[in-house]
Amino acid sequence: MELIDGKLISQQIKDECKERCAKLKAEGKEPALAVILVGSDPASSIYVNNKKKACEYVGIKSLSYELPEETTEAELLKLIDGLNRDDSVTGILVQLPLPKQINEDAVIRAISPKKDVDGFHVENVGALCVGEPGFVSCTPAGIIQLLKRSNVDIAGKNCVVIGRSNIVGKPMALLMLRENATVTICHSKTADLKGICKQADILIVAIGKPRFINSEYVKEGAVVIDVGIHRDENNKMCGDVDFDDVKDHVSKITPVPGGVGPMTIAMLMNNVIEAKER
Repeated sequence: MELIDGKLISQQIKDECKERCAKLKAEGKEPALAVILVGSDPASSIYVNNKKKACEYVGIKSLSYELPEETTEAELLKLIDGLNRDDSVTGILVQLPLPKQINEDAVIRAISPKKDVDGFHVENVGALCVGEPGFVSCTPAGIIQLLKRSNVDIAGKNCVVIGRSNIVGKPMALLMLRENATVTICHSKTADLKGICKQADILIVAIGKPRFINSEYVKEGAVVIDVGIHRDENNKMCGDVDFDDVKDHVSKITPVPGGVGPMTIAMLMNNVIEAKER
C-alpha cells in the first residue's frame, strides 16, 4: 500500500505556480485574487486564511473583503460587479456557504466566467461538459493531479465516483471521462453500491458520511481517493473511507488529512495564474 501524499504534490504545484507568477510579473502582469467572506463562520475563516497564505507564497496579490453576516444579496452583487469590471482583479472567489438571506446560485452566476477561478459558473461547467477550455472546480482538478503525479494510469480503467454534487461528483466524473476512464456515478439511490464499488480500479469517495466505505466496498489493489473530511467522536480527523479497514486491500490511497485537502488550494492558485496567462 502506497500513501498518495497530497501535501507533497500540492507543494510541487505551488512551486510551479510561483515560477509562472514570477514570469508574469516580469512581463508587468500581476495576478490578483479577490476573496469575499460573508459572516464569521469559523471553518470558512480558516479556509480564507489558508488561501491568503497560499497567495502570499506563490506571489499572487490577495484582496480580502470581509462582510458582516447581515450583508444583503444586493450589496454582495454590487461588490462582485465592481470586481468584474476591475481589470487589475484576475480571479474572484466567494467563500461558501453564504448566510441564508443570500441566494448562492445568483452569486455564482454573477461572477464573470473569466474570473470564476472556483469553476462553479454554468459557463465553465458547460465548457467542461463539451471539452472546451474553461476553469475546472479545484477539488476534482486536484484529484486528477494526485492520480497523474502518483503514476496512476487512468485510461481504460473502471472508475467509480460516489457522490453527485456540482462541486465534486459531477465535474469529477467528467474529468475522468476526459482522461478516458470508464465512469460510473453512484449516489444515495444507487442499488447494490457494494457490488458496483467492488468493480472499481479507481474509487473516488465524496459521500459526506464518516468512515462509510470499508473493505467490503473495495476491490483488491484498487486506488482509493477519499474526498471526505470529518471529525469523529474523539475529535480526530477522518474521511468518508474507513482508512484502517481498507488500507491493506488497496494499492494506493489518500490519507485524511494530507490527501485531497491541500490540493484544492494548490489548484485554486493554478487557476488564478491561468486566468492571468490567458
